[in-house]
Amino acid sequence: LPLEEAAGTCYHSYHIWEYTNVVAGNRRRKGAILKDFKQYLMDDGYFRQEELIFADCDRNQRARVSTFLSKAAAFAGYDYDARGLDHEKLYAMREVFLLSRIAMRIHRCPMAQEVLDISTWENGARGAHMQRVYELADQSGEVCVSIRSEWILIDPETRRIMRPETFTAKKLGVCTKPIDCPESKKVMLPKEGLEDLGSRVIRWSDLDGNGHVYSGNYGDIVWDALPEDLQERVPEEFYINYSKEATLGQELKLWGFRDGQEYRMEGIGPQGTCFTALCVFGEQ
Repeated sequence: LPLEEAAGTCYHSYHIWEYTNVVAGNRRRKGAILKDFKQYLMDDGYFRQEELIFADCDRNQRARVSTFLSKAAAFAGYDYDARGLDHEKLYAMREVFLLSRIAMRIHRCPMAQEVLDISTWENGARGAHMQRVYELADQSGEVCVSIRSEWILIDPETRRIMRPETFTAKKLGVCTKPIDCPESKKVMLPKEGLEDLGSRVIRWSDLDGNGHVYSGNYGDIVWDALPEDLQERVPEEFYINYSKEATLGQELKLWGFRDGQEYRMEGIGPQGTCFTALCVFGEQ
């Protein structure tokens, strides 16, 4: 085709990508034109490159908090899948993980069409929680987002919580790299002074393959309910606790509490608290 007819077309062969559209120069500056999108298993972790698309971002083309939450959940799976420990195998062993808490620090919010180098490592255990850490870096090597997560080990048949030392699938790794992110923590709201944020009915598109709200989608639930002036801002830190699952048709009652540059939120379902979250914004 003549170039003017081919504009906007993506050509690929053997995973080598060449873009002919008019924004190619801009995408090249953002690192989006690569000879390959790389992924590999490390002795102590997992690495993969991914490009942020418009669907990952807000109306200002900034990556959403829900995108970072989703990548944290997905990359834990990628790591174990690459080691032959997929969900089906772990289920058969009666040793599966449930995400319990996440803490993240956003050093610089990456934008649409940026390519990120995403790395994850196990980080031992703390009490009943198994830990995992992450770094999301741009193509200059600058870390944009750092994440810490905590998981609980359960028997999927009895739903009994098990201690980390009973995990037999592999030896837990410990990350020796400093991760510039605070520890995850229990998030609570005060008893008084709460804002009624209304209700959120769980819809079909909220669900994942386990039949409950996908962990990453809680980031969008939080942002949809935030005061308008905070929705436009990027948090410096974000914390979330996952307590009980929410399923199709259930209604979450949302409560909020504003304290200076912090905003706390709780979603309460029929069986009790589903999640609590804390957004920490910097001074303007």
